[in-house]
Amino acid sequence: MVSQFSPEAPDPTATADGGPAGPPALRPARRLVLASGSPARLALLRQTGFAPEVVVSGVDEDALSADSPEELARVLAEAKAEAVAALPGVSDALVVGCDSVLEFDGAALGKPADAAEAVRRWHAMRGRSGVLRTGHCVIDAADGRRASATASTVVRFGEPTDAEIEAYVATGEPLHVAGAFTLDGRSAPFIDSVDGDPGNVIGLSLPMFRQLLTGLGVLVTDLWAPAGA
Repeated sequence: MVSQFSPEAPDPTATADGGPAGPPALRPARRLVLASGSPARLALLRQTGFAPEVVVSGVDEDALSADSPEELARVLAEAKAEAVAALPGVSDALVVGCDSVLEFDGAALGKPADAAEAVRRWHAMRGRSGVLRTGHCVIDAADGRRASATASTVVRFGEPTDAEIEAYVATGEPLHVAGAFTLDGRSAPFIDSVDGDPGNVIGLSLPMFRQLLTGLGVLVTDLWAPAGA
């Protein structure tokens, strides 16, 4: 690109005393609101430079349905983001809503209802694979513009013994996560491999998040928390 500065113009990269400027400072982060109470999603965002506020949507997930697990994940994410974006206290924010389901044998599996169901799921899943679908929806509450999509990751389960399954379910962890497992928790040793974005299995695909922001004309770097924040 040809520079628009004339020879007489001051060097825009110089400091007031004529010396070279340091690296450009990060622009102030735009306000980001996570429409989810998931500790894993919050931790993932914080670990990668974001400092979102958390506003739980209160959406009744059981009241929503869709024609496929992929579509259901997106519908749930949109419902969460829409509910939070409509609140008066977030009118200047970018709101991101996410929801995950495990597609297994053609069915969409969310959180198990109880320990017995979690045990049954693990007996069925071990040695097999499923597809973790995470719906993402980003809404600019300032003007109502939105973008949404579903990211998918294949998960290959190991073969935990009956005793290992019982011990895992006894921790209570699988009752709080879609599919009764999580990649960043106690079930990690029981997952042989994943094909796709591991973050998506945790609950939020950062590449997908960036793509949706780009579609709204927002740079992901504009949402980074200032260094040291």
